[in-house]
Amino acid sequence: MWEILTRDLFDSWFEEQNEETQIEVLAVLMILREDGPNLGRPQVDTLKGSQFPNMKELRIQVGGHPIRACFAFDPIRRGIVLCAGDKKGKDETRFYKKLIKMADAEYSAHLLEQEK
Repeated sequence: MWEILTRDLFDSWFEEQNEETQIEVLAVLMILREDGPNLGRPQVDTLKGSQFPNMKELRIQVGGHPIRACFAFDPIRRGIVLCAGDKKGKDETRFYKKLIKMADAEYSAHLLEQEK
């Protein structure tokens, strides 16, 4: 099993979601915990445009809503879930640009905290 940690930004988003969304997100996080970096499509895809080559997205469908949660495995091989969002009805390019910017900032902060 792999250690999976979540950042406060993800936790805040998660707490705002309805029960159905929370259950589906937790189910995919459990799969990530089991399979770790070996988990691939359809649950995981690489995010293009991140400053980190190991930045990935969890792809979660909840009642017609495509939920995307950004994560990366850090240098000591822990999965760090950074942020998430619902891309339904949003311009895809703009959605990903904003999500990746948040994910990169969260992952940078995580890496800096680990250096202390």
